[in-house]
This record gives sequence, structure tokens and C-alpha cells, in this order.
Amino acid sequence: MKDERIKEIVRKQREFFSTGTTKDVNFRIESLKKLKQAIVENEAAIFEALNKDLGTNHVEAYFTNIFAVLSEIKCMLKHVRKWSRPKTVRTPMSQFPGKSFLFPEPYGLALIIAPWNYPFNLLLSPLVGAIAAGNCCVLRPSQYAVHCSEVSRKIIEKTFPPEYIAVVEGGRDENQLLLDRGFDYVFCTGGAAMGRKIMETAGKHLSPVTLELGGKNPCIVDKECNIKASAERIAWGKFLNAGQTCLSADHVYVHKDVKEEFVSEVKNNIKKFYGEDPKKSPDFSRLINDKHVEMVKSLLSCGRIVEGGIVDEKERYISPTVLEEIKQDSKIMKEEVFGPIMPIITFENVDEVITGINSRPKPLALYVFSKNREFQNKILSSTSSGGVCINNLMVHASSELLPFGGVGESGMGKYHGKASFDTFTHYKGVMRKGFSMDSAAVMHPPYSKTEKILKWVKKFA
Repeated sequence: MKDERIKEIVRKQREFFSTGTTKDVNFRIESLKKLKQAIVENEAAIFEALNKDLGTNHVEAYFTNIFAVLSEIKCMLKHVRKWSRPKTVRTPMSQFPGKSFLFPEPYGLALIIAPWNYPFNLLLSPLVGAIAAGNCCVLRPSQYAVHCSEVSRKIIEKTFPPEYIAVVEGGRDENQLLLDRGFDYVFCTGGAAMGRKIMETAGKHLSPVTLELGGKNPCIVDKECNIKASAERIAWGKFLNAGQTCLSADHVYVHKDVKEEFVSEVKNNIKKFYGEDPKKSPDFSRLINDKHVEMVKSLLSCGRIVEGGIVDEKERYISPTVLEEIKQDSKIMKEEVFGPIMPIITFENVDEVITGINSRPKPLALYVFSKNREFQNKILSSTSSGGVCINNLMVHASSELLPFGGVGESGMGKYHGKASFDTFTHYKGVMRKGFSMDSAAVMHPPYSKTEKILKWVKKFA
């Protein structure tokens, strides 16, 4: 039954796409406006769903989920007419006379698979790019964020016809059934294991993919930095959404000369943000499910607890925790810390840190806190990561002017702003020639007449 429904959705979307309706830039603009209006009208329902699934405070929910999507829509509405026009490019001398240009066209049917940690943002932000580029789309929200999945489905069903944009709820079975339909583009946010499965299945249909994954994002605190400001920003980013953020600082390297001061400031900020008992704070989120609680809880024994370490399985709560005395071969240094645990590793020589970073798969983000430009540049030039933010956490991903994505095991492909439009767009190369002259005629047989010209042509090779 599920298979038949999915086949019918895909069939109708292909029929609708073939009408050319979605290629009309005015249709795209109206669709973006409808999506924006639907989000604004359902703001309260989105807040409630995020709170039920993750215990998210409405202020945090707005900035991390709703505002992020509305910003993408605003950017697309401002630029989509310009980006949708053919762009003239130079024509080489060898093809003179002629005109060349890039003709942007949608791929066709896009599949977007979203995770549970920012279930609204990471489902609809890619959708904005898919709509702006002129595609039809099937959305597959996470089965773990049950309430957000339901709200997203209701919003989309009320706003768009299913032959244009549809929602398929479910889990792995639905993923497989969808991928077996051979979409023209697949966009997936998740973990590395999931990314491999998506890429393997999509590869059978030669479907291009964007994979937004994660990884062990390192954070480096130099002795030449503002410790108070650094600790506040790192504590905020680390414990946002109870640490369930693919961009979060996975572990923190702190120079030995400032380690004690840094740890003290992190503790102070935990109390400033969440009070004496974070469990009672309306601002501290919960873990997504019991299985995830057990996974994060198992990491608490990987070091010495200097702050937090309190677990309440019934409430899916683990307190903001700081660990010291971390061994490089421990479990916490092998797995992504997708929870409110901050492992702190002391260093003296930054070359040791760089070696440690480069010994692991390339992360989605890397963070450097330092006033020393030479120190910053050394890390920038000696490591590879999806993105870098200096003297703050995660804010680089909020700029529509910076493409966001991973590299290696942290993902492939980019989005946000123009990068989102480009991701869901195929740029068709076009050359227009006239009939008055054909420079390519020198390549027509018989080639005996071309010998003299060949010496002249070689000068341009």
C-alpha cells in the first residue's frame, strides 16, 4: 500500500513537472510567498511541536527553526528573478562568431530527507531552494520528531497540491521506497552511516545527491584570546538544543595556560544560562528519545566529570556536562558527541592539535578562538573542514552569503542562499551560432586543406 501511494505521488509529480508550470518564475515566487504565509500562520503549532519533541523553548525554536527558513525565503524572493535568467559567458576565439550562455533549469523531482534535531528548519530550508529553482518536491520528515513531522505534513498539505509538493512520513522503509523511484535530485541531512546508504541507492539511478552530515567538530582555544567571551560563546553553542546540533563543538582543545580559567568560566555560564538546576530551566532542551539518552549517557564514563553528569532517563534529561582527562583512544573521541557533554583536552603545542584533527575524518565545522592572526591562519591552512568560524560558534551557517556544507565524511554539496538555488539547478551550457560563417569548418574533411591552417591554430592551444 505504501509503495503504491509513493508510486502515485511520483507519477503525478512527473506529470505536473512536464507541464512546465514550475519553470515559470512568477509561479515560483508565488509559491515562496505561500510557504512564508503558512509558516507565519502556524508559528504557534510549530512551537508546540518542537517543545513536545525536544523540549525547545519558543525563543530558541524561533531562531533555530522558523527564522532560519524565513531568512532563506526572503533571500530567494529578492534574487530569484535574476538567478533564473540565462547568463552570458565568453565565447572562445576558436568559435567566433557565436554567443555562449548558461541556461538554468530545474532538475525535476527533488527528494528531501530531514533529520530530527532541527526537524522544521532542515526540512523546509532545502525546500526553499528547490522551489526557487523550479522543482517539484517530496519531503520525508524524521519519524523520531513525531509532532514536528505531523505539523509539517499538515502545513504542506494545506498550502500545496501533492502533485507539486508532497510529504511522505515514515522511516527507513519509506526512505528505500522513495529512493527506488529514481528522483532527479536527492538532498539528505543525517549521519554518515545514513549518507552512505542514501548515496548507494541513489547511485543505482545516477541521481545526484547533496549530503549534509556531521562529524567531530573540533574547537581550539588559544591562550591569546578573550577567555570570558570565548567560554560564553562555546557554552552557548555546545548546549544549544541539548548539544543535538551537527555544527556544535564536539570537543574543545584548550591551551594549558588558560584551561583552569576557561573551565571556570564555562561553569559560570552554565549557571547563567540555565540556573542552579538546569533540569528546572525552561531554556534547556531534552534529548529526542530513550535510545539517544542511553547513547549519550554511555559517554559520561570517558573522562572525569567536573560539572554536571546528572541523568534522568524518564525526562530524557542529561545535564550540561564538562569532562576532563580525556584519552584520545576513548569512545568519546571516536563517536560524534550528539549531546550536552563538553570534552576538554589540554594542549601545549598546536601542532599536536592539528595532527589529532587530521587523523580523523574531515569535520563539518572547525572553530578557532584566538586573537593571534598567525595562529588562526596556521590552523586554516593545515586542516580541512566543511566550514570554519573564528571566535564564535555556528554563526557562519546563518549567512546566506556563505555556502554551507561538508567535505569528506561530513558531507558533499552546499546550500543556503545562492548555493541553495545552485544545488537544485542544472546549468545547461548553450552556444548559439549563425549561418554566415563557421569557424569549425577547418575541421571538416578533407584535411589536406587544413594543413597550413593547423600551424596557426597551434598558437592558440
